[in-house]
Amino acid sequence: MSAYKCCYDRILPRDLLKPHTTGPGVGGRTRAIAPKGKSWMNGSTLKVRFMSGTPSQQAKAREQAAWWSAVANLQFDFGNAPEADIRISFDDNDGAWSTIGTDARSVPFNQATMNLGFLDGGTAAHEFGHAIGLAHEHASPAGGIQWNEAVVLKALAGPPNYWDADTTRHNVFFKYSMDQINGTAFDADSIMLYAFPAEWTLNGVATHANDVLSSLDKEFIAGAKMYPKSSPGLPEATPLSVGAPRLQANIGQAGEEDLYRFHADADGVYVIDTQGKTDIYMKLFGPTNATALIGEDDDSGYGLNPRISQSLLAGDYFVQVRHYDRSSGTGKYSIAVHKR
Repeated sequence: MSAYKCCYDRILPRDLLKPHTTGPGVGGRTRAIAPKGKSWMNGSTLKVRFMSGTPSQQAKAREQAAWWSAVANLQFDFGNAPEADIRISFDDNDGAWSTIGTDARSVPFNQATMNLGFLDGGTAAHEFGHAIGLAHEHASPAGGIQWNEAVVLKALAGPPNYWDADTTRHNVFFKYSMDQINGTAFDADSIMLYAFPAEWTLNGVATHANDVLSSLDKEFIAGAKMYPKSSPGLPEATPLSVGAPRLQANIGQAGEEDLYRFHADADGVYVIDTQGKTDIYMKLFGPTNATALIGEDDDSGYGLNPRISQSLLAGDYFVQVRHYDRSSGTGKYSIAVHKR
């Protein structure tokens, strides 16, 4: 049992005190576990840098990353840019792990955001799944897994993982609540699921190794909640003028993402907010970079509206606006940006 190799989530310090909790289910939606607020802007090109690795290791990573970009409206640029969004090491003493989605932007540029300490099967594709915003499938509150905790703790404490008890509890036992994720129904064939034996559970659940993207992996990552290929590249950005009257807008269909662009003439504190009765979620990217996440917000404004107040350098910035409920939410809102 101890021979099972497991990936672990690289958690940012700000999330360490936010354990996953079980919660009431809301059935019927397509699966996949994507923590809310960690996806990249739809249509992004993510820059990737190899910090180490042999040519064959790097080729394997590129090959399996392409499994995702083939179905999602995301591209990977393996140009080894110093300011790359995803930075990969191949330390065989550090297991396999990745930050989740835009969490990578909180990691210093001289540090890895992903490690591929082993490349068995679809390991690289699994880690790139994390890198584009997916969490472990067994963290689904709809999974029905009842862990035999003593057995799992003992197995993962030995080789090849050498996990302490807290690491195992976070990566195996804890589950997200329904309001923390996009997706519900459990997918036993997902590449984001661990392979583990029946002895690890109290109810005889076992899983098999999933070395390719499942049909539901592909459906979800290309669906309205993540990266639909409604049009290639980034959507056209609507210009916003700093200090101008509020712009009236409308999320006319579920999953729609509105993209705005504004220019900061000088360094200073800028405030971007929405108004209206629609439950809006907002992200700010820049300067002049559609993947450099600067800030995000849900309800810091009035009612269900977001408000981002941020010190910015002079330059161009992108604002992404969507309904909090990407599966069915629509509604009108207004948006404005001003300098304090």
